Order: sequence, then C-alpha cells, then structure tokens
Amino acid sequence: MTWDPADQDRVTATSDAVACEFGSGLALLNLKSNIYYSLNSVGAYIWELIQEPRPIADIRTAVQTRYDVDPERCKADVDGLLKGLAEAGLARLHHEELV
Repeated sequence: MTWDPADQDRVTATSDAVACEFGSGLALLNLKSNIYYSLNSVGAYIWELIQEPRPIADIRTAVQTRYDVDPERCKADVDGLLKGLAEAGLARLHHEELV
C-alpha cells in the first residue's frame, strides 16, 4: 500500500481492533491478525481522534495544539503513525474527491 495522502484526505480507525488503556497509552488488538500493538499517550490521543473520519490536517493541528510540538516534527510523527496503523489494517485512508 502506498501512503501518499493529501491534507484533506480523511483517516478513520477500522472496526478490526479492540483498544484498552495500558499505562498512559493504549494496547490495540488487531482482531484479524491477533497481533497486539501499543500506543503511547500521543498515539492514544490520535487513536481517539480517528474514531470518526477526520482530515489528516485536522489531526496534525489537534496534536500540535495539545502537545506544543514543532510543525515539521508533528507532521512526520503523525503521518508515520497513521501510515503504520493503515499498514497494520487498523486505520483506513479515505481520499476526498475535489468538487
């Protein structure tokens, strides 16, 4: 899968995972592969954000605002996590059509 999203593309969590709090983050179980994943507190926040389809730009803005992180670092980290979640089948990218 190629990960080349546009800022307006939306990401949403799939229903193929069960999440539970684990320390300050989350443990995710992929129900299809039976593989566990762990997310730190920032990853848990992003997981919470993508429970409904949300534009990637909005996710970056929310993380940058909440954690006061450098915009370039935020973009790299958020995009990296979203790509990893998508590759693991835990998130889905929805390309928006331009109207």
